[in-house]
Amino acid sequence: TSYTLLLHQLIHTDKRPFCCPDFWKSFNHNSTLITHQRIHTEERPYECGQCGKSFSQSVNLTKHQWSHHLGKPCECPERRKSFVRCS
Repeated sequence: TSYTLLLHQLIHTDKRPFCCPDFWKSFNHNSTLITHQRIHTEERPYECGQCGKSFSQSVNLTKHQWSHHLGKPCECPERRKSFVRCS
């Protein structure tokens, strides 16, 4: 959609129209602001079905599940990033 294109184009500019009212930080996507605001609300909607630990971001739940319940994820030694698959 045209709105999706507009949001994507914000990545290539310095425009960050979505501002956190509790913290001096702004974002180029509303969804990123919502994820950030979970820091303030302590909302953790992503819960591990095996141990009950909860997380504010789905990516952190995925990393937890792989490292604690399914084995360690693949990690890039240069960038300190983890991946679900090694391929």
